[in-house]
Amino acid sequence: MLEVAVLSGIGVCAGVTGGPLLRIAAAPALPAPVPVDDVEAEVQRAVAALAEVVADLSRRADRAADETVAEVLRAEALMADDEELRDAVREHVEGGADAPHAVDAAFGAFREMFAEAGGYLAERVADLDDLRDRAVAVLLGLPMPGVPQPGFPYVLAARDLAPADTADLDPEQVLALVTEIGGPTSHTAILARALGLPAVVACPGVLGVAEHTLVLVDGSTGRVEVGVSAASVAAAGALAEAAIDDNAEPGRTADGHAVKLLANVGSVKNVPAADQAHAEGIGLFRTELLFLDRTSEPTRDEQIGAYRDVFRAMAGRRVVIRTLDAGADKPLPFLKQEGEPNPALGIRGLRVARQRPDVLTTQLAAIAAAADDCGADVWVMAPMVSTLTEATAFAAAVHEAGLPKAGVMIEVPAAALRAADLLRAVDFLSIGTNDLSQYTFAADRMCGDLAELLDPWQPALLQLIAICGAAGRDTGKPVGVCGEAAADPLLAPVLAGLGVSSLSMSPRALPGVRAALGRYSYAECRRLADLAVAAPDAAAARKLMG
Repeated sequence: MLEVAVLSGIGVCAGVTGGPLLRIAAAPALPAPVPVDDVEAEVQRAVAALAEVVADLSRRADRAADETVAEVLRAEALMADDEELRDAVREHVEGGADAPHAVDAAFGAFREMFAEAGGYLAERVADLDDLRDRAVAVLLGLPMPGVPQPGFPYVLAARDLAPADTADLDPEQVLALVTEIGGPTSHTAILARALGLPAVVACPGVLGVAEHTLVLVDGSTGRVEVGVSAASVAAAGALAEAAIDDNAEPGRTADGHAVKLLANVGSVKNVPAADQAHAEGIGLFRTELLFLDRTSEPTRDEQIGAYRDVFRAMAGRRVVIRTLDAGADKPLPFLKQEGEPNPALGIRGLRVARQRPDVLTTQLAAIAAAADDCGADVWVMAPMVSTLTEATAFAAAVHEAGLPKAGVMIEVPAAALRAADLLRAVDFLSIGTNDLSQYTFAADRMCGDLAELLDPWQPALLQLIAICGAAGRDTGKPVGVCGEAAADPLLAPVLAGLGVSSLSMSPRALPGVRAALGRYSYAECRRLADLAVAAPDAAAARKLMG
């Protein structure tokens, strides 16, 4: 009998699958330093290597099938094409370092600054490491790092994944992603969701697993089982296949209680996947991609064009667009924000309007112009709302812009506890379970050691969702979930029983969630929800589903 070991991390993209584990290729090793005879020639050699990395990333972005992947690659290319980086390389060469060591030292200094900054910038450390490895490989005449191409399906393991690692990734070959570090907003998580791959991050010990060992990966719970049998892998695959169907029916329970099934998108390029999965609309249109790495704010016309493309593609259906979700923890250059001691608790989301009200005003005007005569049912929501005062002010701004539906995200306990009050001011609520978990349990989403506290099955989290669901039932207003919890087929019936009226997720997760809802009556969903909230812990709550 096989002895199965269990590793734990943070699940960032739902789904269960299994296969042999393979690791990403090791970074090129630096050779011994060599004397530099011609400083200027050595500087130009290093700069040329950086330029080749930029060109390679740009080519990958141009051929990427998914716009989210393309935007992330372009952002990484911008990091390599930085004047301060080139100046740092020059300084190290002038100090006596050869090109490979100068590149390594320059990236090392930036790496240290990013790591000390914490939050979003700390998550970009993996990108800096990848850029360094690529530039060094060019200088040494070696192939740039990349994912394995063994010719059979496998689970990819790495310390972390940079955007370039996954640009050419084939979802038919790579079954799941598991990384030793990272968090829910790391590029690994972003790309996994875009590709619909089960993924676990912050999973200590995964790099100690021997290659070709059979593993099972649960992207909902963050559980990785090591040393499983081929039969277990086959069973997981069969369940995954069974969840994929062409059912175009609206989301509903076995007895017809409606739960709208919506898709999360970042641009119009994501809409075909939503259509293919029979999404009933868009439950989360992230607008951040348009703002990424901009030194100046996108113009009103640029924004109108990007929003209108999605609205027109979704004519006749609901589109919930979120205003800019950025700030100290996810800094955007054009905002020019100062550093904060605790960015997760600082100026982010709607709070940015305290310092830059013009950004919100321009965005709302652009959304209103794009929504005019587009045929879609456009709703607008704000992230990081904590109080009734904030919700009331946002709703007023939305309505002043000429938009009929204003809502807020529930990401902090204060908002969840006063959900009934908020629904007097706004038209709907959308629960972001990732941040709500973090703030409820005072557990940093980047800390793998606290992964069990971020489990969406935690009864305290479910109780907060229940408060929101009850407020929605009492007022007759919609309450949705757009966090990772929405993509968990096992959790979907429980969320419906808690009063959630819509679930929004990666398009690839829609068939499994649709099928799961159809197995239970609404009364059974209510009963399971009550039991889950009353459970002593997340594991006990999950066991209710068998």
